[in-house]
Amino acid sequence: MPDYNFTEYFEKEVLRKRPYLKKEWCVRVIEKPLRVERQENNRFRFWGVIAELDGRVLRVVTLADKITIHNAFPDRGYKP
Repeated sequence: MPDYNFTEYFEKEVLRKRPYLKKEWCVRVIEKPLRVERQENNRFRFWGVIAELDGRVLRVVTLADKITIHNAFPDRGYKP
């Protein structure tokens, strides 16, 4: 199991703006995603359902290594 890292942006901005998010939810999405997609700037998007968020879909963005978490937010517009 890889050791996950979090960018300074995630630690200082994402968690400040969305204090209800939990790091373990982000890891769970990466480990068991509904979908994964490469972004144009060499990052990856992962989507997963989080029961603790009333079953909503969480989008997690990682750096190219897929273990450094950069951003996360509930994705209201997710389409499978």
